[in-house]
Amino acid sequence: MNETFKALSDATRRKIIRLLRERDMTAGEIAEQFNMTKPSISHHLNSLKQARLVLDERHGQHIVYSLNTTVVQEVMGWFLEIVSGEEETGREGEQR
Repeated sequence: MNETFKALSDATRRKIIRLLRERDMTAGEIAEQFNMTKPSISHHLNSLKQARLVLDERHGQHIVYSLNTTVVQEVMGWFLEIVSGEEETGREGEQR
């Protein structure tokens, strides 16, 4: 989950996630929403992919990016545990 939080620490990556929440997009469509180079957008997309927050799928000559809702739900579950005061217990019964 460390990679996930590292990816979420950047405002550009959070905006990409918001865009993908609305609909799947190509890298070019994502880049149109920012005032930065396409290689910079690719770097951000790669970070999001490494954190498993974004999935990519080839459609002909284009790669379409989508939000990986499974990982987003895991992160939200973790936040809800923190907010509600619940803690996971480890294998040996120790609190994490």
